[in-house]
Amino acid sequence: MKIILLAIILFFLGCSTKEYKTYVIPSSNIKTTTQKPYVVNGKIYYPHNVPIGWTQRGIASWYGPNFHGNYTSNGEIYNMYAFTAAHKTLPMNTIVKVTNLNNGKSVIVRINDRGPFVKGRIIDLSYAAGKKIGLDVTGTAPVKIEVIGFKGKRYVSGYKLQVGAFLNKNSALKTANKYKKFGYNTKVLKAKNFYKVYITGFKTYNQAKEFALKHNIAGFVVGE
Repeated sequence: MKIILLAIILFFLGCSTKEYKTYVIPSSNIKTTTQKPYVVNGKIYYPHNVPIGWTQRGIASWYGPNFHGNYTSNGEIYNMYAFTAAHKTLPMNTIVKVTNLNNGKSVIVRINDRGPFVKGRIIDLSYAAGKKIGLDVTGTAPVKIEVIGFKGKRYVSGYKLQVGAFLNKNSALKTANKYKKFGYNTKVLKAKNFYKVYITGFKTYNQAKEFALKHNIAGFVVGE
């Protein structure tokens, strides 16, 4: 009986601001993924499947030193320097792109925990992931999350055509506006010291490549 009682223990601990989080103590035959409903503070949560491209907007937070070395909800050891996150209902090992809507910075994380259980918050990032998009400074921020993969593997949700890279941001914006006349959305993303200009919205690699050839654009195709 003692073995059964010790098999699963739930801890309700706070994230960065004393919110509750569920933890499972692993046993020798623990399963790394589960979509069973669970209860926190009297509320039932139902993990469920979502399609590639599924999005959600809300507030992101981060958790770090106080949880480093503890068990996450899928039985892993939490590592604050790994790119992981907690979400209330996404399947474990879902790959998610998180974009800070205040500064445009983004990070890709794997869901391996449950939370955050604070009203309005939709995702709790590891310290390393939060730092990459500026949460180590602000604590929380409005974000958009997009599902880009499952079972720990990233899937390409689309393609974009890089049409320029500039040290000057204004030059990049000018180029982006130029290509809007073709009817595609354009995007400017900063990568180290460069502002890269992309034409986005292509569903396949061939579609992007044919567009480049048709309009005589000297660019290259990359996955979203």
